Amino acid sequence: MNDNSHPSRTYRRPSDLANFTWGSVRQRAGRALSYGLSLTHDPRHYQIGVLFSLILLGVFQFSFQLPWWHVAAVLGSALGTQFFADKITGRRFDPRSPLISALSLTILLRTGSIWLSIAAAILAIASKYLIRVRGKHIFNPANFGLVIVALLFSGAWISPGQWGTAPIFAIFLAGMGGVVTGKAKRWDVSLAFIGCYAALIFGRAFWLGDPLAIPIHQLQNGALLIFTFFMISDPKTTPNARMGRVLYAALVASIGFTIQFAFYNSAGIILALILTAPTVPLFDFVFKGQKYHWPTLSFPKPKGVSHDIIQIPAE
Repeated sequence: MNDNSHPSRTYRRPSDLANFTWGSVRQRAGRALSYGLSLTHDPRHYQIGVLFSLILLGVFQFSFQLPWWHVAAVLGSALGTQFFADKITGRRFDPRSPLISALSLTILLRTGSIWLSIAAAILAIASKYLIRVRGKHIFNPANFGLVIVALLFSGAWISPGQWGTAPIFAIFLAGMGGVVTGKAKRWDVSLAFIGCYAALIFGRAFWLGDPLAIPIHQLQNGALLIFTFFMISDPKTTPNARMGRVLYAALVASIGFTIQFAFYNSAGIILALILTAPTVPLFDFVFKGQKYHWPTLSFPKPKGVSHDIIQIPAE
């Protein structure tokens, strides 16, 4: 038979095939392990998981009324705005940050209009690209969209009281929040805020002669703990230096306390965050620190297994 009469096929010797198979298994296992470890290093994955769990807990435990169109509008608008903004700026699209903003809006924003749900999500994500100082966005996206829509339209409102004050729920939030802030290396701002706010709450109770049960009950508020561990702790919108973060947290706590108890607004701390956000560049100017960057996924380069390829004419 003429060796050139049929197209050639590629074969591997049995020993090479075995090496190839085990080498591929080891290689893929190593990449999978590396990928899994990389996922645990990014605090956004924990935050997404916790926020999603809170939504489920709110719906099934606290009987929240979350219309499907509200959830879909917020999620779709946030991800869509991020996608188009990244296209315009030439950045790689990453759904994690807008997903966190969307979940936060879903938890705290209440409205009867789908258009206000869409507007809040668009404003939240757009603020990251349009309001920046020295390459850093100023406002917490979810906080910005939430407050602006609630202030401009009577059909939207902030709902901090829906979470109640159950002690077990407070412990759960504190524990999960501690994991997230620890991963983001922003436990200092969360502890400074809740410490200052607690001092003010207990000081007020002492001044008024209230029993200790009242400030303890106030500190178990779910919305307060969500704010403490999932909003003010945003590493992209807090001061770069630790001292700056501690002072900034004290400022937010003081203004939030004043709005809540002097002006009788239960959303005082949420309003305080947007009011104090423009001071972050000043804290960064006075207290020098390294700008935070989200961890990036890294994979080992495949080392491969060398194989001898032999050509055997087709039969």
